[in-house]
Amino acid sequence: MLSVLLPAALCLLLGRLSGCSPADIPHIAAYFGTKTRYEDVNPRLLRDVLSVNMSVLRPPPTERCSPVHLTAVIRHGSRYPTVKNIRRIHKLSELVRTEAARGSEGSEGWLRDIQSRWEAWYTEDMDGQLVMKGREDLLHLAVRLSVLFPSLLSEENVRKRRVSFVSSSKHRCVSSVEAFQDGLRRRGRHDAPPEYDHELDDELMRFFERCRGYVEGVENNRTALMEVEKFQHGEEMEAVRRRMAERLGLPQHRLTPDLVEAAFFLCSYELSIRSVHSPWCFLFDENDAKVLEYQSDLKQYWKRSHGHVISGLSSCPLFHHVFRTLDKAGRPRRSTDASPEPASILVGHAETLLPLLSLLGLYKDQTPPTASNYQSQHGRTFRTSQIVPYAANLLFVLFDCQRGPRLQLLVNESPVRFPGLQAEDAPLYRDVRATYRHLLDGCDFHRECEGRSGGRGPNTEL
Repeated sequence: MLSVLLPAALCLLLGRLSGCSPADIPHIAAYFGTKTRYEDVNPRLLRDVLSVNMSVLRPPPTERCSPVHLTAVIRHGSRYPTVKNIRRIHKLSELVRTEAARGSEGSEGWLRDIQSRWEAWYTEDMDGQLVMKGREDLLHLAVRLSVLFPSLLSEENVRKRRVSFVSSSKHRCVSSVEAFQDGLRRRGRHDAPPEYDHELDDELMRFFERCRGYVEGVENNRTALMEVEKFQHGEEMEAVRRRMAERLGLPQHRLTPDLVEAAFFLCSYELSIRSVHSPWCFLFDENDAKVLEYQSDLKQYWKRSHGHVISGLSSCPLFHHVFRTLDKAGRPRRSTDASPEPASILVGHAETLLPLLSLLGLYKDQTPPTASNYQSQHGRTFRTSQIVPYAANLLFVLFDCQRGPRLQLLVNESPVRFPGLQAEDAPLYRDVRATYRHLLDGCDFHRECEGRSGGRGPNTEL
């Protein structure tokens, strides 16, 4: 294991100093869906992982404004595969090692590397745990946000516990929220032992487990993902299987759709965990990667996002929590009132972010993605590679301005405008509340989820 981790540690060190060479990055790195690295969404970070673009904060230039509160909903950082994918990896590795022959011209070098040098070093006890790169994802994000919001995420505010931290109970999320706190304390005392202060709240960060309407209507309902299943056996995916079989010199029937996906994920895991360009990446060209990304997007669209209304409505508890926090921070105060909470940091999963983004009306294309319209979907906005990579974040920035509080939305540190309020980056908060009035007055979790908190779907979180 040490021999595996040393190259990764070295590359991470070099990456902090100058960024790993672009030549080391697979040409398909931007198509890994929910397994995409954060820096492949924000390429400036490949050059400098602490680079901050101060121009992303855009209150009206005609008003004096200052940020008074930040609520950040953040996905955990890079992680190991889950047991399900680890088993697939071992099955694929054994198949290729024992049965693959010389494939198409030019494949000999990387195929030889897979068969003779590459080891399936993943073990089941890793099961989705945060990796060192994942800790750095959150630590570096915290440092960048503290530069972007120095008055809110100050070392003093953290030390005096004015900033609240909430996490899912999953180990990768707990490790992520601790890494984020390490990043905020980076400029403080380095000799002091770390002190972590966070609350575990699965009702807030894993609401999808508790919504009976979602669990029974989508999670455990095979017909809910009919489009995914049809695409998996459609002509585009069959063509990817055929090309992969030819490159490996294997009969096509030996490569199930699950094993094709496992090989694609192997390329992503080797990059996100070890920062290496794996020989497995040479199995796919860019067109293959786009097809596999689309399959992943179909799954997330129909399972976690706009495909079924209940998916978005399941996030009502988090939606209301965010707006209650913003209401409190933006409320007029007397001179004797305590200062509002400067920041609220909430760490969860891709399944936490996607339903909330859906409820807010973001990334909803006019034509939904289906198994039959792949060719017309190349310009879609719903691309999970861009929306929910590792360490994805949804930032609600509340400004105190002359005309009243204003709210700006950022996704992965880039400005995104509220649906229906497209004229301004930071509209008046009262206008944002008016836009979502139907959800603020409604969106009752118990009514939408049939009043039951029991019933858990299978453990498939990302």
